[in-house]
Amino acid sequence: MSLTSGIHCPRTPLRRFLDRELSAGAHPLRRNFRARYQGEHMVLPGFGVGTEAGTVGTAIDYRLRLAFTAAEPVDPVASAGILLTGTHTSDAFRRMHAVGQELVARLHETVLRLQLDNRGLPMDRAHDEEEDLARLLLAGAWYQVNYRTSMGFGYTPLAITAREDPAAFTLERLLDLPHRDMVADVVAQLYKAVSGPLDALRTRTRPEDCTPGPTFPTDRITADADLCVDGLLLDTDDRYRIDTLGLYLTRSGRLATWPVEEYLELLGACRRELPVFRTAFTELLEGCTADAEPYGQDEEDQVRCLLERLVSVAAPGHCPVCTGRCPESGGRRREFCSPWCRSRAQTLRNKGLLPGGPVLLFPRPRKQRLEMPEECEVVSWTARPSR
Repeated sequence: MSLTSGIHCPRTPLRRFLDRELSAGAHPLRRNFRARYQGEHMVLPGFGVGTEAGTVGTAIDYRLRLAFTAAEPVDPVASAGILLTGTHTSDAFRRMHAVGQELVARLHETVLRLQLDNRGLPMDRAHDEEEDLARLLLAGAWYQVNYRTSMGFGYTPLAITAREDPAAFTLERLLDLPHRDMVADVVAQLYKAVSGPLDALRTRTRPEDCTPGPTFPTDRITADADLCVDGLLLDTDDRYRIDTLGLYLTRSGRLATWPVEEYLELLGACRRELPVFRTAFTELLEGCTADAEPYGQDEEDQVRCLLERLVSVAAPGHCPVCTGRCPESGGRRREFCSPWCRSRAQTLRNKGLLPGGPVLLFPRPRKQRLEMPEECEVVSWTARPSR
């Protein structure tokens, strides 16, 4: 599994830990964002983008990353997807591997020639150069799919075209595949960033201040971010000295930022000081497979003991939700520090995250694989699109 999957599933140790520690949920953060960042004109995708919106999103993410640092001219995930095509022996995969290697060489040459992270030049280049670069990045985004979900890769225009006629599959044929609306969408979102808050952030930094594709300093969970710019992200051992968290919305050109303390407070992470929270989170990652559901009663018992050991217990006279000190009322201390914490308490108890609530049920067992007679064959399936 991955960090994203681990957060989406409510039965993973990661999600159970965060539900308790980030007791406010996402609603206060969303309200804060909407109050601070009013909507404005958005770049909308053309009709030809269709189901390839995720591919466009991957391409513009990497194009903007290259504007900050060209330390990795080719996305490492795209490179990994290309390498995987070389593990197959069919003619189609051999051609995809050869064309992918040509794509890497072309991308490397193009990115360095255009000096995309040169602060002495504007963020964008000539329109035809941006269109050519967009096609290269869109092709790289399709190879990324092969690394993230091999089943989904089979449905990409890249794989479909290569299977139809392997001998005719060339780099030029690959670069012709993205619909003109996909190319225009990538370029339009780049132009939206020019002279905006993201361009201002780029101007006041240097390429060496930027870390492309930062990862967690642990091999127990699979996750990577887009960009760490001069202390703008999150990590477990404070390797990047993060003090601000930012979210750039490519279609509206908005850069939303919060100091780490304010961001965590909006999520309800007020039960521990940040260094203590970081330590507890690291212990969770090292103590179990945090992004996967426990399998079997023994594994569930181990996870439950770990979560109980990491719980932050409120001292007497302190709020059980946020562990803050409760004010006095009528000569005695209140049970909760605020009406908001009182309203959250029952929700947390119902989830088994506060004393007095039900014991969490053992996660529903995974479905067993059905044994099929040899003459039976699976003829169709549904593939979830990757992003």
